[in-house]
Amino acid sequence: MCSYLTVPTDVAGSAKGAQGWFSVTSAQVYFDHPFHAPFDHTLNIDFADPSRGPGARVAVELSAESARRLVESINAALAAAGAAAR
Repeated sequence: MCSYLTVPTDVAGSAKGAQGWFSVTSAQVYFDHPFHAPFDHTLNIDFADPSRGPGARVAVELSAESARRLVESINAALAAAGAAAR
C-alpha cells in the first residue's frame, strides 16, 4: 500500500549520475509504486542536490525486503567502523 508519506532528510555525500559525480545534500524516502522495478510497491530513495536542478539526482527503487536488508547492512558497516563512523 502506498503511504503517500515522503520522509526528507539532509545528507552530506556524493553520487554518480549520467554527467558524473556530484554532491548530494538531500534524500527523499517514500514507499510507492515504482517507475521501473518489477514490484507492486517499492521503497524509493532519491538522492539529490536541489541547488543543481533535476539533473543532480539519483533514484533507487528497492523491494521492501531488500530495503530492510540494506538498513541492516548499513548499521553493521557503521558498527564495524566504530568511532571512525561518528
